Amino acid sequence: MTAPLADRMRPQNLTDIVGQKHLLGQGKALRNIIESGKIPNLIFYGPSGVGKTTLAGIIAKRTDMRLHKLNGTTASTADIKAVVEELDTLAGINGILLYLDEIQYFNKKQQQTLLEHIENGRITLIASTTENPYFYVYSAILSRSTVFEFKSVEPEEVEQAVRRGFQFLESEQDTPLMVEEGVAAHIALSCGGDVRKALNAVELCVLASPPDDEGTRHVTLGTARQLAQRSAMRYDKDGDEHYDIISAYQKSMRGSDPDAAIHYLARLLEAGDLPSACRRLMVCACEDVGLAYPQIIPIVKAAVDAALQVGLPEASLPLADAVILVATAPKSNSGGEAIWAALADVRAGKTGPVPRQLQNKHYDGEDATVKGQHYLYPHSYPNRWVEQQYLPDAIKERVYYVPADNKNEQAFKAYWDAVKKRRKG
Repeated sequence: MTAPLADRMRPQNLTDIVGQKHLLGQGKALRNIIESGKIPNLIFYGPSGVGKTTLAGIIAKRTDMRLHKLNGTTASTADIKAVVEELDTLAGINGILLYLDEIQYFNKKQQQTLLEHIENGRITLIASTTENPYFYVYSAILSRSTVFEFKSVEPEEVEQAVRRGFQFLESEQDTPLMVEEGVAAHIALSCGGDVRKALNAVELCVLASPPDDEGTRHVTLGTARQLAQRSAMRYDKDGDEHYDIISAYQKSMRGSDPDAAIHYLARLLEAGDLPSACRRLMVCACEDVGLAYPQIIPIVKAAVDAALQVGLPEASLPLADAVILVATAPKSNSGGEAIWAALADVRAGKTGPVPRQLQNKHYDGEDATVKGQHYLYPHSYPNRWVEQQYLPDAIKERVYYVPADNKNEQAFKAYWDAVKKRRKG
């Protein structure tokens, strides 16, 4: 079975790696560490297809250490023990470099198996992960390692790899290639910063382009569009990318940027994540618009109901309307601030008995010093208000709700300020 193109043309030195200039550019810390020849324990964090495995292989070739590769999805504790057993053999005399891909799939016990040996330096660990290592990697491993974050590769840099991929295949197959203008740029833009995915698309394009009578393969833009049209989506409902997108979605609405909000909505819908799109939209309407435009809540609820009823792709229409409405509406989180402050008090035990006049009972025990409920019914007083204590004695002066400076809340505040002032007067 032929290895994928990305493996067949994998870079053999630092200069050939595409992207990651913030780590591997001249004078950058990671490059300097690698060129020093003294490799510490490293954790490479970032999306797939951006050079983590390639760099680990290059590092291994620059050292005299014995290289072992394990993958967290398939390796077991027995595999780790087999690596450790080599330490006392001739093969491990210069130490062992262990490249552990997808370390997030190793449980705590498996990671602890490595701890003693990476601490004394007999095993040098290079681990990679697509998930945030501060959530998934055992803290003792983290404290003995340096984390470097890899970024998605920019389209301009991916395009260089794509062009090299076509040249590699042309040479490998000894078949002339005619690549239509715009093909390389389209593949580079469509791969979502994943070089491996881009090179897979290159190979598919060549395979899908039969040779003509003269033996030349013509790779057209139409072929590239068919094979790379959905590859730009990076989305894992259980991964960082999922939470990053829904976070950006809500923050864009909160920040009153309809263009960004619509962009992230499109990414959620293209990934088929209708529930997250609807849930965050409802939360944002309540949390971030709230009392500045209280009518927005039933409006957004109706749009969400319509979206869930019709399903995708038509759901995009009511959701787009609602997202733009939320993004462009005035904002107030005064309701959220009020309930969060009240919850904090309740959780801290700042409660106390409900005042007697508010209790749901109409008789007093023998121990009651003052008999009678003494509840004042507001509707029996002018302007439907009468001064009366509602909070428990322990927190009777506590203020949770502070009106925001929007038209609605200021109008309500002015009304009640006037009513209460007249009544007290």
